[in-house]
Order: sequence, then C-alpha cells, then structure tokens
Amino acid sequence: MKDNAISIRIIEKNDIFIIVPLMQKLGNYSVSETLLKERLHEMVQQNYECLGIFDTEKLIGICGLWFQTRHYAGRSVEVDHVIIDDSYRSHGLGKRLFDFVSDYAKTKSCNWIELNSYVHNFPSHKFFYNQGFVAKGYHFVKEL
Repeated sequence: MKDNAISIRIIEKNDIFIIVPLMQKLGNYSVSETLLKERLHEMVQQNYECLGIFDTEKLIGICGLWFQTRHYAGRSVEVDHVIIDDSYRSHGLGKRLFDFVSDYAKTKSCNWIELNSYVHNFPSHKFFYNQGFVAKGYHFVKEL
C-alpha cells in the first residue's frame, strides 16, 4: 500500500452503488442486492452522504454519514457502516478516516459525532475509545 495513493472523498450520489460490494461484506444482516440498492437510492435523497477510501481509484473502504440536528447536541453527524477491506486494515486508515470525518463535520457546523458499534465487536470499541469517543448509552432495536 502506497500512502500517497490513498485518498478519502465523498462518493457522489449518482455513484453510490459502488459501495454495494463492501456493504455486502458487513455480514450482520441479510439484504438482497436489489433491496440494498433501493435503500441506498432513498438514503441519498435524505441527509446521507458516504465517504470512500480509495487506493488510486480502487474503493477499499466506506463510511456513511447522517447529518441531523439533535435536541441534546445541536448539529451532529452519525457515522454508519464503517468498512475497510481486510487487506488494508492495521495501516492507520481508520485513524485517517476519523480525522477526515472530524474535519469534514466541522465544515458542516457539526459539534458532535455519534456512532453505534455492535456489542460483540470489541476491536472496534478499543479503536473508538482511542479516537476519543465515549460510550454514552445502549442502542436498542425492535423489529416490526
């Protein structure tokens, strides 16, 4: 991996489907490619943006961003589905990505970054603590 070949940038709405192969690697849920594309199409019409990590032009990582205003935090961004290709992990890209997210969120007048991490994903917990995040609560879900 050549560090100067790595770039982080917003994926344009009309190119959003390039993230589908990485999204399918999440493995935490089973969603068909068709349904995933339908949902992504709807998401980009809302306050959703997606960062791509590229090695030259090869997509090697993604990070979804949801922008909103919260009563307790003001303008904020929620980070969603952070995925870095296995072969590129442990090279400092996660830190680089979250530095980018912080800087980008500031340009959008955000003063808070939020994220969820699965309770069994202990390596991510350590990473997020090292990036200055603190655990404030639990994220509960109820399937309807």
